[in-house]
Amino acid sequence: MTTHVLSDTAALTGRSLRHIGRSPDTIITGAVMPIAIMLMFVYVLGGAIETGATSHVSYMLPGILLITVASGVAYTSLRLFTDIKAGIFERFQAMPIARASALWAHVLTSLVANLASVAIVVGVALLMGFRSPASATAWLAVLGVLTVFTLSLTWVAVVAGLAAKTVDGAGAFAYPLIFLPFVSSAFVPTATMPGPVRWFAEHQPVTAIVDALRALLAGQPVGGDLWVALAWCTGVLVGAYLLARVTYRKRFA
Repeated sequence: MTTHVLSDTAALTGRSLRHIGRSPDTIITGAVMPIAIMLMFVYVLGGAIETGATSHVSYMLPGILLITVASGVAYTSLRLFTDIKAGIFERFQAMPIARASALWAHVLTSLVANLASVAIVVGVALLMGFRSPASATAWLAVLGVLTVFTLSLTWVAVVAGLAAKTVDGAGAFAYPLIFLPFVSSAFVPTATMPGPVRWFAEHQPVTAIVDALRALLAGQPVGGDLWVALAWCTGVLVGAYLLARVTYRKRFA
């Protein structure tokens, strides 16, 4: 049974990746907006933001990476919604395909596409002067945090894709996710924010994830931020996964 699920998931993931391969604008478009935001904050607004001894691009890159993932998962929801509207899922139910494979294929496709977009953004940051003294272990930790973060938001996107009634509704859930980094430590220190905004910024998950990534990329001790970041991502991942299963069963029971 496990082999059956794995082989079906691999086949359906290959199908989704071939669709992206024929239309790579999904990855390019997902990376363009974060790159534009990075250019604006570094070259237009950077002079008004105090980042200490850290260069502006190095300071802002962690937040930009999170925005990249938040932008990319909107396409996951849209791809899932399009498949449902086209009757692909009903067709799969009439075929000897493991039921879990259809959703996992979209999740794995999202992971590959978003990590590719992240690689593009890091490449542009290197061209803009980003340099990191991080060790190989620290880079692996960065990749691990971004992977868990991507999986958690992807399962949120799966819930949105399953529950959406219109194509606009399928993509709209991503806007609050894209906005969250702007009210965190991603672009300015939280100490410069007014009281209630500062409290929210310091206690929302993006700040812990940004601070952990920033310390890892700077080759500095991470402290408790890494565990707080992983706790937030894992909590969202488990909650969204369970909700997606319930939503899927209700819709295709």
